[in-house]
Amino acid sequence: MSEEYILSMEGISKHFGNVAALDKVDFRVKKGEIHALLGENGAGKSTLMKILNGVHQIDEGHIYLRGKEVVINNRQDAFENGIGLVFQELNLVPSLTALENAFLGHLEINSIGGVKWKNMRKRFVDFTESIGLSMNPDTPVSELSIAQKQMVEISRVLMLDSEILVLDEPTATLTSDEINRLFDIMEGLKAKGITIIYISHRLDEVFRICDRLTVLRDGKHICTMDVKDTTRPMLIEKMVGRPMSAEFPPRDHQPGEVMLEADKLFTKDFLKDISFNVRKGEILGVAGLLGSGRTEVARALFGADKLESGTIRINGKIVKISSVTDGKRNSIALVPEDRKEQGLSTAFSISKNITITDLKKISSGIIINHKKEEEKSLELVKELNIKIGSLGQKVGELSGGNMQKVVLAKWLFDEADILILDEPTRGIDVGAKLEIYNIMNNLVSQGKSVIMISSELPEILAMSDRIIVMYEGKLKAFIDNHEGLNAEDVMGFAIG
Repeated sequence: MSEEYILSMEGISKHFGNVAALDKVDFRVKKGEIHALLGENGAGKSTLMKILNGVHQIDEGHIYLRGKEVVINNRQDAFENGIGLVFQELNLVPSLTALENAFLGHLEINSIGGVKWKNMRKRFVDFTESIGLSMNPDTPVSELSIAQKQMVEISRVLMLDSEILVLDEPTATLTSDEINRLFDIMEGLKAKGITIIYISHRLDEVFRICDRLTVLRDGKHICTMDVKDTTRPMLIEKMVGRPMSAEFPPRDHQPGEVMLEADKLFTKDFLKDISFNVRKGEILGVAGLLGSGRTEVARALFGADKLESGTIRINGKIVKISSVTDGKRNSIALVPEDRKEQGLSTAFSISKNITITDLKKISSGIIINHKKEEEKSLELVKELNIKIGSLGQKVGELSGGNMQKVVLAKWLFDEADILILDEPTRGIDVGAKLEIYNIMNNLVSQGKSVIMISSELPEILAMSDRIIVMYEGKLKAFIDNHEGLNAEDVMGFAIG
């Protein structure tokens, strides 16, 4: 075993039932490098890293750390071997504070068995301040934003002084400033000889921060190379197994008359006089930094947040939307930012998640017609090309891209006319993104209206007919996207 590799995973195979998640995968990482692990959803990246962290056990293969074979049966084994993993799915206890979560499982204990809360508080505050994060350690995690929760998760692992740090989609919920801070931290850790394995679908970040990369596809090792020796098109082809002529489909929308009009929307302590409209057959992009009010606009339109004042018109008629029931009744659908927590019932089957928006369509009185439920679900699974084992499969077992399609499917089953998509491609690979974009184009070609909230400016520019930009609860700009607009223009409005 070459001593240049701090980690070597040799011939790793893992099956879940009859499905081979990993098939004789080799993965080697050098000490003190930032190594990208890439592939589409379902390629095996997270499974491989969960094996390294002791969440899953290998069916066959060997793991070597610092040249010596090790057996990792659980997360404690991984911790004792200097391995830390920040999961894509946040692994925090909402009822506990940020401080308690940061030291969960690793409390500092004194000689008489008491917890060293003072020491831990100082350590947490010193660490978070050192990375430019301002956070009250006594705040319950349930009251933190998604970005703050992500930083608590990252802080917890970084404070363990891990020699090998695995970050699974760490920037998915972070602002550009927070991403820059994280990258500064990563560069500092690299300079200290810490090895970082970086999983991301954001290829710009891979080219910016990583030294080498490994691509998995369908549970198999495809290639390992220096980042400087590849290009974006080459990398995408390795990931999806075919050349892709473009990351975005052509925009050929023909918007019609106004479908929805918002006039001077105002919510307590946040939205301030927001006015805009969206037309039939149009994708309206909503840009802005995290915390700018993008999601609050979506929630107000759908009825999830209460409007203090303002008017909403649909097809020219004033409608009252004070609850999600009102939103749904007015043919508005919301695909939320956090699809697992807010968009799906992960313990339920795929078919039940799809049909839950309109049970009357598959019922006779109070009795559900299960055959009809399966027929309707299967139609949408085929239409959206959702990759599943069976309709009875729990939706929580699907990849991120396929989960997102199930959320879309449930609103298509409801036949909503206005679809609000909050970060529709977050955490989704480049191939699945293109499928989501094609679904969006198909929706507007049917005359539906799509409001797309996104943190990715290339996505906003490529997919939107018009764009609104939010800043500190206010609408900063309302722009036609056919007049040579670029990312710098939008960012200028987004930063005020």
